Amino acid sequence: MPNFETFTKRLVPLVRQPFVTIQKRGTMSMNAAAFAELGEPEAVELLYDPAERIIGFRPVEKESEHAYPLRPQAGKSVGPYIVSGTAFTKYYNIDTSVSRRWTSYIDDGILCIDLKQSGTVVTSNRSSGRDVEGGQ
Repeated sequence: MPNFETFTKRLVPLVRQPFVTIQKRGTMSMNAAAFAELGEPEAVELLYDPAERIIGFRPVEKESEHAYPLRPQAGKSVGPYIVSGTAFTKYYNIDTSVSRRWTSYIDDGILCIDLKQSGTVVTSNRSSGRDVEGGQ
């Protein structure tokens, strides 16, 4: 007789690779793992190092002068978390012609993505062919 094991959600790793996606038109999203690595803030400051082409997200109080609120994607209770970055990407001339996802990392408390890396083009799994809005 087989020695069956019951599959439970607890057998699946809770933390996945942290990712940030820059969607078409500049909206940015981070998956739950990236949000958790950042400390689950209500808001972030958007940072950019033009010489190194690195985008940073620094947690701040939502009342901070330069705060950008993080919100879960509409209809979802747990990520992806969205931040409006259209003006930011336009100002720094960051390509938003297609949605792209990057592996993120923490550097001195700042969640970073390196735009020198090519990133992964993200396409929708929906039949309409639109780009993914969540980047998961």
